[in-house]
Amino acid sequence: MSRRQRITTALFLAPLPVLAVLFLPTPWLAAALALVLLAGLWEWTAFAGIHDRLPRAAFLTANALLMAALIWGGGPSLFTLKLLSLVGVLWWVAAVPLWLARPAFASDDTSANRALKLMAGTLGVVPAWCALGWLHAEDPLGPRWTLYALLVVWIADSGAYFAGSKFGKRKLAPSISPGKTWEGVYGGLAATALLAVLGFPLLGLDWTALPALLLATLLVAGISVVGDLFESLMKRHSGVKDSGALFPGHGGLMDRLDSILAALPVFVVAKAWLGL
Repeated sequence: MSRRQRITTALFLAPLPVLAVLFLPTPWLAAALALVLLAGLWEWTAFAGIHDRLPRAAFLTANALLMAALIWGGGPSLFTLKLLSLVGVLWWVAAVPLWLARPAFASDDTSANRALKLMAGTLGVVPAWCALGWLHAEDPLGPRWTLYALLVVWIADSGAYFAGSKFGKRKLAPSISPGKTWEGVYGGLAATALLAVLGFPLLGLDWTALPALLLATLLVAGISVVGDLFESLMKRHSGVKDSGALFPGHGGLMDRLDSILAALPVFVVAKAWLGL
C-alpha cells in the first residue's frame, strides 16, 4: 500500500467515528458499532475457513442475539457490560499472547479449529462492544474518554507506521507479521505518551492523575499491538493478505478494528482500576 493512499483514506474516514462518539447517545452509538462489528465478524468467518453464506449468517445472528441479550439484561448498573469487558481483558492479556507464542496452533483446517477461531471472533468483538458501552455511558465525560481510547489506538498505529518506516530494523514477530518492528512499537508508545500529556486536561483530570493516565495509555498502546498481531496470524492461517478491500490502503473492516478490539476492554478496565 502507498503511504499517500493510506493517509488519504485515514483522513477521509476519521471524522465519522469522531462525530459518532461525541454526539450520538450511547444506545445509538452501541447500535451503530454493533453493525460495524457484525460486518467485521463476517470477514472473520473467512479466517475461520467458513465460506458458505448460511453458516456465516447463523454465526452473525448468534452474536447479534448475544449483544441484544446483554443490553436487555444489563440494567442500569452496567454489570454485564463490565463483566464481559473483564472477560475481554483476560482474553487479550492472557490467552491471545499464549496463542501468538505458538503461531502454528490451530492452523490446520479442521472442524475443531474452525470452531475455536469462531469463538475467538466472538471473544474479540463482544467484550469490545461491551467496553465501549460502559466507557461511553458511565461517566459524564464518557464521550471524551471513548474518543481518547480510540485516539490512543490510531496514534499508536500511526506512530508505529512512521517510526517503523524510518527506523525499523529489528523484527517484532517475523513469522506472523514481517513488516512490524520493535522500533515501530517504541514509536507508537512515544506518540501515545505525548497524547496523554497533551490531552489529560480535556478528560477532566489534573496533574496528579497524569501518571495513571500514562500507565493506562501505554497499556492500551501495547495491547493494541497484540490485537494487530492476532489478526495477522489469523490471516496467515487462512492465506489472505487483507480481511477485505473496503478501505484503499487499509484493507477490510477487521484490518481497521483489530487493535481497537483489544484496546477497548483493557482501557476501560484500566481506567476503573486506576481510579481515573
